[in-house]
Amino acid sequence: MQKLIDSIDCSPWGIACGRATLHGKTAPRRPLRQPLYTPEERARRDASRWTLVQGVLAPLQFVVFLVSLGLVLTYLSTGEGLAAATASIVVKTLLLYTIMVTGSLWEHDVYGKYLFARPFFWEDVFSMLVLALHTLYLIVAAAALVSPRTQMLIALAAYAAYVVNAAQFVMKLRAARRDGALASAGPGGRPGFAQ
Repeated sequence: MQKLIDSIDCSPWGIACGRATLHGKTAPRRPLRQPLYTPEERARRDASRWTLVQGVLAPLQFVVFLVSLGLVLTYLSTGEGLAAATASIVVKTLLLYTIMVTGSLWEHDVYGKYLFARPFFWEDVFSMLVLALHTLYLIVAAAALVSPRTQMLIALAAYAAYVVNAAQFVMKLRAARRDGALASAGPGGRPGFAQ
């Protein structure tokens, strides 16, 4: 289909409409971004024991988050269930600490850096905000520095940051799968059909 369009489209402004042309022919498209893993990094990722740990902890943390979010919202709307909401936030925070430590070990196995490796730099930066907000909650709750309602609002802020951070990592996971499909298809292959 692209060849048909290129054969009848004589716009001299190919770049402006999303095509790169070279002497009247469409130039090969370059990837918009670097692949998430080099072949060596992909091999290290697959060999790391922390890959499986992350694969188990990430969905577990998300389930705990959903339960905790429900408990926090119940407390905020009814004033009931403070102890359950508090316990759920503590469990969620402990899981967050665990996934952060094991994630750092995974990052070191794959990229040779415990944090802020190039492909995950912004995810790690935002993870620090998520960690700071969860830790703030623990401090204000343990020391009773603010009212329970304010504690729950801090937890909601931490959870909002967590959702953004989780979305960042899901996007990276999708990019890694897309890169893997393209790499396994080989030159001129069809992604998704190569095994």
